[in-house]
Amino acid sequence: MTEENKRPNENYNLSYPDGKKNENNENVTFYYNRERRLANAPKEVQDMYKENRQSRFGLFSVLVADRPRRFLFLIIVLMCAIIIIVSRIGLLDNNAVLDGNKLEITGTIFEDNTIILIKKTARNDSAYTGDVDIAVSVPLKLTEDEMAVYSHRIYFSLEKNEAYRFAAPFNAPELLIVLQNDKSEVQHKFKPE
Repeated sequence: MTEENKRPNENYNLSYPDGKKNENNENVTFYYNRERRLANAPKEVQDMYKENRQSRFGLFSVLVADRPRRFLFLIIVLMCAIIIIVSRIGLLDNNAVLDGNKLEITGTIFEDNTIILIKKTARNDSAYTGDVDIAVSVPLKLTEDEMAVYSHRIYFSLEKNEAYRFAAPFNAPELLIVLQNDKSEVQHKFKPE
């Protein structure tokens, strides 16, 4: 072998610490005994080394195999249940409901006005159709002087999905909108973007 092809640790006798090869393997004494070690081992370890062990694989058994995994799986299931319940109740969305019509109310500030967008979705066939009076103002906690109110009227038709836009003369970080028909009334606070 040339000097270039030589391994870097070739000069060291790493396999034989005293530098001599032991040709006679009969003099080597082994102190390791697997049977004696397994006799003192816990039952789970003994079962692991049995030859007729049946391995059952399943996604659920892996998820709940030990205590930390069971706890983590329980937390994941509880979080999913909480998210589903809160979204069904309607606490996470920016929606209001007026006589069977789901209303999504948003706003955009443009110069000194707020452009208000109301998206109506009828939940069922018996949802309200007709005129709806709207009053928009700045909430009382944000204004110190006399409260100004902007009024508007829209008409819900038989269409399942509709969108209404109008401008209100307010430039505030939060607005209060009241929608009212002849049967009921809804108050909703929203933050224009």
